[in-house]
Amino acid sequence: MHPRMTPPAPRLADDRRHVLQRRIRWIVTATIGYNLIEAVIAITAGTVASSAALIGFGLDSTIEVVSAAAVTWQFTRRDPERWEAGTLRVIAVAFFALAAYVTVSSALALVRQVDMEHSTLGIVITALSVVIMPFLSLAERRAGRELGSATAVADSTQTLICTYLSAAVLVGLVVNSLFGWWWADAIAGLVIAAFAIREGIEAWRGDACATSVGMLLEEEHDEHDHDRHH
Repeated sequence: MHPRMTPPAPRLADDRRHVLQRRIRWIVTATIGYNLIEAVIAITAGTVASSAALIGFGLDSTIEVVSAAAVTWQFTRRDPERWEAGTLRVIAVAFFALAAYVTVSSALALVRQVDMEHSTLGIVITALSVVIMPFLSLAERRAGRELGSATAVADSTQTLICTYLSAAVLVGLVVNSLFGWWWADAIAGLVIAAFAIREGIEAWRGDACATSVGMLLEEEHDEHDHDRHH
């Protein structure tokens, strides 16, 4: 759902609003932490197994973390809007670079018919993502809708899309392990490349996947200003 299409929420009591904001901050923090762990494991497993899809999957998770950190940093500045365009362009370029890398790696794997090795670690981490990501997405979406936070709802959708990406890589790994279909990994890699291009375009247009982090920090800052004035 596009952020503008989020239905307005009824007026919430301040206590409930603070609870929901805190809950979303915890969910976002957990998502970032998990992405960091996922990135390290996926890149390591992908390197060992010669899997372009796993390496790309790990690099995508890395960019997600960097994106969140960049937007968080942006909202620690005195004038966040001044840094917004530059921050998003850097994130976009990172996604485009990832798309180019994974596309070339997958294409070479297809041309050379590179056999990738079975990766138990890769299967485990992607399977965990398929289970964990929908849970985090649902929790953030529920809290975001009640709070009336369009960016939290949009970010929950982004998390759910990451689940589909995890599933694509998982299928490629399992199919290769069961049937020896070496090309399945390269196809999964191309799916990641397409996903990265989509992310890059959205960031270039101004839709950061980690916008909810900055939005919540901004709300928290506004609350402190409001308390000082009263």
